[in-house]
Amino acid sequence: MTEPEQPLDALLRLLDIEPLEETLFRGLSPETAVQRVFGGQVAGQALIAAGRTVATERRVHSLHAYFLHAGDPAIPLIYSVDITRDTRTMSTRRVTATQHGRAVFVLTASFMVPEDGPTHQDEMPKAPDPETLPTFEERWAPLAEKFPHRRRMPRPIDLRHVDDPWPVVAMKGEDAPRDPSSQVWFRAAGQMPADPLLHVCVLAYASDMTLLDSVLMPHGIDFTDGKVFIASLDHAMWFHDTFRVDEWLLYDQHSPWAGNARGLAIGSIYTQDGRRVCSVVQEGLVRRRR
Repeated sequence: MTEPEQPLDALLRLLDIEPLEETLFRGLSPETAVQRVFGGQVAGQALIAAGRTVATERRVHSLHAYFLHAGDPAIPLIYSVDITRDTRTMSTRRVTATQHGRAVFVLTASFMVPEDGPTHQDEMPKAPDPETLPTFEERWAPLAEKFPHRRRMPRPIDLRHVDDPWPVVAMKGEDAPRDPSSQVWFRAAGQMPADPLLHVCVLAYASDMTLLDSVLMPHGIDFTDGKVFIASLDHAMWFHDTFRVDEWLLYDQHSPWAGNARGLAIGSIYTQDGRRVCSVVQEGLVRRRR
């Protein structure tokens, strides 16, 4: 009897996109009842496509992406890589993902040979030890009946909220608005291969899971009630230092602004020993359903 595939293995298989030509790749989506492709999946697959056209000693240091249309999980995504720049120390790639004859996502990524330079960073914010926090399933237990299948699904990312997410707060009757900030610890739910590009791509996948939550908190918006439409518009990441995504990472998130049916969120990602390894900025669409 064949053992079921582990969630992390399924994610790594998802990121192992098929090469069609030197700069053309095909990516699949998992079977899902959701009507659009998860943004972190498209970002991770596009980054893999870009990285496979760059020398391995050049590491990703930044990406900038735009979500143009909702991806269709029922058909493959085609990733076309434009080799924009190759210099002595840096490479730039532009990736376009297409479906149904139109672009649904574009990403520009920059790669650089590691070099020495001046070093400083903000101090890591305080947060409880991740091992002392409830699991994702435990944290969302009050909503188990509302989402009986979704909340019990094995997940490739072990996610530990420091505080209850807003829908759980509302379910408990604690409906006072909160500050536009949140923290989560996360790591890959299993051991990762050594390939640094894979660790960056899994981080890109995970970075889109909770960042817009901080936009909703001051307004008491429950994204599970079906009355609000939320979607990523653009996403930017800067990778500052090496890390392993199968070790605990703290995602400190804050929304400094919301308006005009949009919200801005900023995230800082730290290792447990306090190194800042990534900075993230995302703007999302937040509107009442018409």
